[in-house]
Amino acid sequence: MTASPDSSATAVEAPSSAAQRGPRPSRRSFLTWSSVAAGTAGLVAATDLGMPSTGTPASAAEVEGMEGVDTTIQSACVVNCGSRCPLRLQVKDGTVVRVLPDNTGDDSLLNRNIRACNRGRNMRERIYSPDRIKAPLKRKEGTKRGEGQWEEISWDEAIDLLAEKLKYTIDTYGNQAVYKNYGSGVWNAAIAYSGGWPRLFNCLGGFLGYYGNYSYGTLMQASYAMFGTEEQFSNSIEETITNGEICVLWGNNPVERRMSGGGVYFTITKMREAGIKVIVIDPRYSDTALFADQYIAIRPGTDVALAAGLAHVMISENRQNQEFLDTYCLGFDEQHMPEGVPAGSSYRAYVMGEGEDGVEKTPQWASKITGVPVDVIINLARELTSGRKVNLTQGWGPQKHANGENQCRAIYTIGAMIGQVGLPGGGTGGQEGYYWPVTSWLPTLDNPVEAKISYYTWPRAIEDGPSMTAKNFGVQGAEKLDSSIKFMLSYGGNMLASQHGDINYLRELLTDETKCEFIVSMDNQMTRSCELSDLVLPDTTTAERFDLVPSEYTGDMAYLISTNQAIEPLYQAMDAYEVCKRVADKLGVREQFTEGNETMEDWARQIYEADAADNADLGFPATYEEFTAQGVHRYHNPEGLTVALKDFRSDPVANPLDTPSGKIEIFSTKMWQAKQEWTIEDPREGDVIDAIPVYRPYWEGAEDTETRKKYPLQMISHHFKGRTHSTYGNLPRNVEAHPQKIWINPIDAAERGITNGDQMDVFNDRGHIRCQAYVTPRILPGVIDVPQGAWLKLDEEGIDHGGAANMLYSAHVTPYSKGNPQQTALVQAAKAPTA
Repeated sequence: MTASPDSSATAVEAPSSAAQRGPRPSRRSFLTWSSVAAGTAGLVAATDLGMPSTGTPASAAEVEGMEGVDTTIQSACVVNCGSRCPLRLQVKDGTVVRVLPDNTGDDSLLNRNIRACNRGRNMRERIYSPDRIKAPLKRKEGTKRGEGQWEEISWDEAIDLLAEKLKYTIDTYGNQAVYKNYGSGVWNAAIAYSGGWPRLFNCLGGFLGYYGNYSYGTLMQASYAMFGTEEQFSNSIEETITNGEICVLWGNNPVERRMSGGGVYFTITKMREAGIKVIVIDPRYSDTALFADQYIAIRPGTDVALAAGLAHVMISENRQNQEFLDTYCLGFDEQHMPEGVPAGSSYRAYVMGEGEDGVEKTPQWASKITGVPVDVIINLARELTSGRKVNLTQGWGPQKHANGENQCRAIYTIGAMIGQVGLPGGGTGGQEGYYWPVTSWLPTLDNPVEAKISYYTWPRAIEDGPSMTAKNFGVQGAEKLDSSIKFMLSYGGNMLASQHGDINYLRELLTDETKCEFIVSMDNQMTRSCELSDLVLPDTTTAERFDLVPSEYTGDMAYLISTNQAIEPLYQAMDAYEVCKRVADKLGVREQFTEGNETMEDWARQIYEADAADNADLGFPATYEEFTAQGVHRYHNPEGLTVALKDFRSDPVANPLDTPSGKIEIFSTKMWQAKQEWTIEDPREGDVIDAIPVYRPYWEGAEDTETRKKYPLQMISHHFKGRTHSTYGNLPRNVEAHPQKIWINPIDAAERGITNGDQMDVFNDRGHIRCQAYVTPRILPGVIDVPQGAWLKLDEEGIDHGGAANMLYSAHVTPYSKGNPQQTALVQAAKAPTA
């Protein structure tokens, strides 16, 4: 069925053309949001924003908004939290004066209001931030990247320089030397996500692509190997509420990661109201754990060992669903293995001590590694196989460890042993399910360059691209790279100086102009990545452009948001599509690039009306104008709530998986082949490609006793309420409401003389950070947590006072996926010296 918003509730004016622009809170979440939303007096006064005087601030309690505004325009918060939320921007004299939440739904499960969280509600401070890039900037001649010496240039000069460097790179090194880095700050707007950049590059002969992403890149390749799909999700939370009894959130923290109405926060609360038993497994007592009936603390990176301990109980007591394993899976036991594999290679043989290592994976064995008590392991295994309906889900934390491929596959394997895959109330062991949006994105055209690298290996491609092959660095589409990266675009991302591991190494690499010869960044905030560029271009914000914004990981309620231009672009900001169009014109490919669509609004209209015609059964308004007037359109899967792999479960012969066997491959034939053929560059402890998910002690992990002599604490990071990755991390009110703090257990803090609120240092051989201590029993002893995404603030000694976690994580890749082990690090902590 489809749900249409109540038109009487949609207090939004959508311009007909460009000419007419005209939950339950945490204890500090209401800190100063009323002043953020109520007039202009609270904005930073260091920059002249041309903002009108409003007199007495309006009451923040009034959802209907501020009186006396000129118009209210539909917009959205577009960042990579996994949700996407509508915003209604109230405009007075050409200035956004108030941000209102969605009011087009209700409080029902499948028609809920998509209320933005405190990040999106602070959009005004982002629009009018002093960190806005105000004009094109060129690095001054004779200065180094990162020194902050800029020359303001005109847009004509910037377009000429960009076109010149792009043409020079292609002519000199070939198209493979051009690279667009991963960037999620504009994900997943239909047009602004790509901004037209891949389309432009493809019009010019193509560019070096990447596969995977920083969110779940390791799980992605593991899922391809095990299920034949990019990310095998589980049943949805809505489906669990309707048909389930138990929900396990293993390394899964949706309450903080996606805490808006579009995210899972709302449905988690409804799950509790429905009486579903919630079990959370995590090294940190997260905000999601606050909703749990049972919380199980586990040492970071030992999930494979816990899974093996659970499997041992199930096998010893004959509790696994053997019929499901026999029919739908490959590699659980010796009777269901591919030909030519040595005896003792099945998962059952590994667990029962009949495999290569000869060690039985008893609960006692698992307990010593994981820190989970023996009785908890035994009771959990029994509860999961008690016959009650269980949705076992995993987040993306477990796979972000060294050898994270084994971590996530082990959890999936427990899901297979439970045997409720494809059934109502059950699950697969993947992330909670969702109905993926049916709408489209700006076409990027075919890329003539077939070679792709893993998203996490671009530094190596800068250092020495031709050394990268299919069998040592996972190059896809070609046997090897022909060139190193010489031209790099950073658009709407912060990988160069925030989100990639080992920031100090990256800074050294990127300041060497003999490697990557030209770096261009385009953003609306002067990020630390921009500071490492040769050319910086000022992008618009969502409030200053037209677009379409689809939902993402929003469960069984999908939606599309109309985003309309609320104000004129500030300063000299220009949207990426316009920039690409001008470069295309300069290089002679404008007609191919635009296909007659001169603006983002032109593309939005074309994309929307084609999608509406293709999906008439989902109730989309027929015309673009009707849709922009409606503002938000909700729709649902005509087949009902999400039950993952239900067709496969009903008939595995007629509906095989896209794996070599057509089954769930607990023993992966692809990974077995890779184990025989691949080489691993610079191998570290635990860097082994395994066909089954076995536990191995690995570098800087829970059992790395050698490194622990110097750096005894494991470090992890969580997605933080004050920002989405690094987006919003520079806004004063976000920082005030949610300051960066290092989580440390009272036992570890006492040993170091650290008390709550002290400045503390965390360091290893890669870097050194200093910020406020949060002393709390909510983190395991021997573990610290540094929330990810903080903006870098380096002092003259190289100490980061912003608390950027990637000062301490490694750029080393996982063995099979070539992914990011950004939950693996050993560090030391100390009380910071006083001045």
